[in-house]
Parts: sequence; C-alpha cells; structure tokens
Amino acid sequence: MLKKILISSFCISALLYACKNASKDTQIKEENKLSATTIVQKAHEKAGGQFWQQPKSLTLKGHAIFYKNGKESKHEIHLMWRVFERSKQNAHKANGKVRIASYKKKTPVFIVTYDGEHTYDLNGKQEQSDADARWASNFGYGAIRHALDEGYILQLMANDTVQEKVAYTIKVTDPNQGETFFGIDKQDFKIVKVAFQTSRGWHHREYSDFFSKEDYAWLQAGKVSLFYDGKLSNEVFWNDFEVNQILPDGLFVLK
Repeated sequence: MLKKILISSFCISALLYACKNASKDTQIKEENKLSATTIVQKAHEKAGGQFWQQPKSLTLKGHAIFYKNGKESKHEIHLMWRVFERSKQNAHKANGKVRIASYKKKTPVFIVTYDGEHTYDLNGKQEQSDADARWASNFGYGAIRHALDEGYILQLMANDTVQEKVAYTIKVTDPNQGETFFGIDKQDFKIVKVAFQTSRGWHHREYSDFFSKEDYAWLQAGKVSLFYDGKLSNEVFWNDFEVNQILPDGLFVLK
C-alpha cells in the first residue's frame, strides 16, 4: 500500500513539474511573438547592420568611475582600442587584439593589452592562466555580433526588465558551448544588457545613453555599467569613437 502511495506521489510530482515547465514555455511564447533569430536580426539592424557586425577595428574614448569598499575612484581618461577577428568560436576567450588604458591625474592606473597571442600589463607579459582568467571577465559582448554565424544556437528566454524597460532575453550558445545572455529592448531593439558567468561571479553589463556619428552606421552606448553578483563594480562613459582606423601592432604590446 505504501509503495503504491509513493509511486502515485512521484507520478503527481513529475506531472506537476512537466506542467509547470510547459506553462513557462507557453508564457514565453505568448510574451514574445517574434523568434529569437528575428529579434537578433532586428538588434543587428538597430546597432548598425553589417557595418556593425563586421568591423575591422574600434577606438573608444571616455572616462570611468570604479567602486570598491564603499569608495569611488574617478579615472579622467579611459580608452580602448580593439582589432576584431572575422570569426569567433569562444565568446569568452580573447581573440583579435585589444588595449584598455585608464588614467587618473594623467597617471596610468592600469594598462592591459592582448596582441593576439600574449597579454601584457604594466608589469610586462602575463602568465597564460592569469591572462585567460582576466579576459574571461572582459570578453562576452562579441557573441551577439556572431549570434547568426554557423554553429551558434539561439534560445528565447523569459522577458527581463533592464533600466525599468521590458527587454527580450536571448541565450546565445557559441560553438564552444559557452553561454551568454543578452537583453534586447522590446520597443526599439537596442542591445541593453549582456550577462555571463565568470570566475569573479555572475557578471552583467547594462548599456544606455546611446549615440551615433554621421560618419558611421554604428550605434554606440555612451554609458556601460558593470556588475558582479548584482553589485556595481564600475561605470564607463564613452564620449567618442572611431571605426576601422588602422591600428599599429605595437599598440598592443607593452615592454
């Protein structure tokens, strides 16, 4: 008798669990009339189309504020240079080339670069394991550029609220099985959020204050807020950018 009761209880629990998941899937479909692919296509178009999808390089200029132990540190100059690879198999692994430099009172607080093979900071060349851990927290946004490439998988998740506005949530799985989640504004299809797991905890960034220039079909976020496990880590304020400038190799090596 007891065995029958246990079996019946298990069957009921399994049925309730299946119904709950089916209800959640139905809710997601009802909330979102568009497919994940269509939403990403519209996000690409809003960001700048093919020109934005396949840039050769990007230069960003601005300033930043870093938060630690209840105190804030203002960096009057914050710069980034980026050279892009055409393909990307792992969204959270460094590829192409990058240099990030941040200055306070004209003194470099940090400079970190990646030349396509090695990582450097103000102390010189970094060990590979340290470099991989560092870049794993920095690389992730690029997954949305390549989301429609062969080998990528898209999944529409439950809606999110980003800066008090409803956003679609798209899970992008890269060919290396890395997962990155993107928030796309439901009204105008701006890419307003990216989120993924890192060694420092759950990391997400919120993008706002978008602007553009007559020279480029490119929508640039003027403010990027970076969080770890829900706690604000730093804010970057970009006020200018250039696309497809020729950037010398030496820019990405520190000696």
